[in-house]
Amino acid sequence: MRQTWRWFGPRDLVSIDDMMQAGVEGVVSALHHVPTGAVWTGDEVKKRQAEIGRMKDGNPSGLKWEVVESLPVSEDIKKQKGSWREHIANYKTSLRVLRDAGIEVICYNFMPVLDWTRTDLAWRLPNGATCMRFDLNDFAAFDIHILSRPGAVENYPPEVVEDAKRRFEAMDDAARQALARNVVFGLPGAAEHFTLEDVRGHLAEYAAISEERLRSHLIDFLGEVTPVAQDLGLRLCCHPDDPPFSLLGLPRVMSTEADYRKVMEAVDLPANGITLCTGSLGARPDNDLPGMMDRLGDRVHFLHLRNVQRQSGDIMGSFYEAEHLGGGTDMVAMIAAVLREESRRRTAGRSDCSIPFRPDHGQDILDDLGRKAQPGYPAIGRLKGLAELRGIMTALQHPVEGIHP
Repeated sequence: MRQTWRWFGPRDLVSIDDMMQAGVEGVVSALHHVPTGAVWTGDEVKKRQAEIGRMKDGNPSGLKWEVVESLPVSEDIKKQKGSWREHIANYKTSLRVLRDAGIEVICYNFMPVLDWTRTDLAWRLPNGATCMRFDLNDFAAFDIHILSRPGAVENYPPEVVEDAKRRFEAMDDAARQALARNVVFGLPGAAEHFTLEDVRGHLAEYAAISEERLRSHLIDFLGEVTPVAQDLGLRLCCHPDDPPFSLLGLPRVMSTEADYRKVMEAVDLPANGITLCTGSLGARPDNDLPGMMDRLGDRVHFLHLRNVQRQSGDIMGSFYEAEHLGGGTDMVAMIAAVLREESRRRTAGRSDCSIPFRPDHGQDILDDLGRKAQPGYPAIGRLKGLAELRGIMTALQHPVEGIHP
């Protein structure tokens, strides 16, 4: 398992020096400032590689950009409207640029409108740490009363609708604005940020797009770009929906093992693969994460290891970002499944027998609380998670005689 770390570029408050001290082996990054649908140029890719390759004092870091997260898929491609064919052509060109730069793993997602959704970006835990949280009732208050989406009340149980109304009425204008900002929060330096009117416009266009149609658009996209990636020796890996259930009445097509199987079978090439995110998929109680790794592992090209604590047994429910060894996913069983897959790959002689992973979404602890880095991406919280994951990896790879994990 290859230890990597997500870096958002020069504006990231967690620096290259920080990740070096964390002991990571490679870097996960993207050109967030390039508009979605545009070509990633060789000059921009080389600039980011150079930034990763230097410490603050100018000395070489020894780190390399190993995984792209993400090369984004435009809304035009997802909807098959407007400039979608041009955007697919540009995507292929960007893949060639990345191949020429020596980067082989490209993560993307196919979530409509919003890449991920939380209602609170700094929810306080009893120990004083903060984390990201999705509260279903708060989200319903946003959907029904702030966004004012037609038909929204039909998507929630009556008790949620009632409580959402009470919560909305208790909020002042500042609280309502803060909730709306949290829901449509973007990545630092991103070229695109949605307003509520933007979201309403996208929702209107998705009204005629069913789950089956969105999946067919994903398969059409992959049918175009995967053969190119295969010929170039690249590995594409689709991130799951986050959270893995429908929001805002939008279709979801990468939320379960069955969803992944349909897409892997439809475009049956090794380059068509999976970003297995234990946090996103773990927000559903019916997803068996170690089992998915065992059954679909040959297509897993990238791993996000994090944990969430579900606060109900419902498919659509509240959850918060737990410690890496807390929450609902058995991380020991998960890493054991990853190591089994890597062993199978070594036996088969595959060159990708060390699967890159990153410690995803840490809690803000200690000095993180004053640094105010990108929500979910603190320095110390992620370092704690990485240390815990390393401990599991070491224990499973070097078991003590007579003790069976």
